[in-house]
Amino acid sequence: MPGLRGLSCSGFRATPTDAPDHLGGVAVEVAGDAERQELLQRLEEYFSTRRFTNAADAFDTVKAYVRETTAKG
Repeated sequence: MPGLRGLSCSGFRATPTDAPDHLGGVAVEVAGDAERQELLQRLEEYFSTRRFTNAADAFDTVKAYVRETTAKG
C-alpha cells in the first residue's frame, strides 16, 4: 500500500517435500502421508489469513508453530 514500508507476506502455502531443507525450510518428521496431509491442511488454514511485515518474521513464526504443535513429549 502507498506510504507503508516493509514487505507484506501473504498467500501461505505448505508444501510436502522428499528432501528436508533445514536451512531454508521447516522440516518435521511425520508418521505417513495421512498425518502429513493433515498437518499441511492445518498450517494452511491457520496461516492463510495471517499477515507478516517481513519474510523472516513469517518464517520464524511458522517454524515455531510447527515445532510446538509437532513436538513429541
